[in-house]
Amino acid sequence: MLIRREAIRRFIEADLYAITDAPHARGRSAEEVAAAMLAAGIRVIQYREKDKAPRTKLAECRALRALTRQAGALFIVNDHPDLALLTEADGVHVGQQDYPPGEVRRLVGPELLIGVSTHAPAEALRAQQDAAVDYIGVGPLFATRTKRDVCAAVGLEYLDFVVRNIELPFVAIGGIKLHNIRQVVERGARTVAAVTEITGAPDIGEIVGKLREQMVFDQIY
Repeated sequence: MLIRREAIRRFIEADLYAITDAPHARGRSAEEVAAAMLAAGIRVIQYREKDKAPRTKLAECRALRALTRQAGALFIVNDHPDLALLTEADGVHVGQQDYPPGEVRRLVGPELLIGVSTHAPAEALRAQQDAAVDYIGVGPLFATRTKRDVCAAVGLEYLDFVVRNIELPFVAIGGIKLHNIRQVVERGARTVAAVTEITGAPDIGEIVGKLREQMVFDQIY
């Protein structure tokens, strides 16, 4: 539990939550993209690759685990509790149609973070009542085509609900880019995922710097 509490603290302190996404990586490997993210100061990276073979995912996750550990960053695996365990990840992130958080907790034990995607108030409230859940994803706030099975944009009103009613840490996600990230921060998000804006950038360090300029937490809060 001490390891998990420390991971939660590190999650809360993170401003940007980066996610790998091979189709938008401009031909760069997951390892290359993650190294650039870490060099830019990102301290939470989620591995999310839907279409790769299990052995490829295992090799890539082990490489990213080594990089994130060296940088002192959290490493989260999307969808696959087994892959998170095999690669000694800090956590696993699941969706509404994946294994229930309680069952995931039975698999991964007490130390790993469990994040859950939410798209509506009822899902956020259910996650808050579930002792297995450590943080939630809130979105997609704007229209996005990053995932094939993504639901319609839920809008900033859902973010408003979470800020007012949910005590769990959360990451705002979905269609967040340089031109709208400030709206998200102004509504109360402190940790933000900008998927293709970061992964697909020609210069990842440059876009991370520009995103942070728009977040300016000290002036907003």
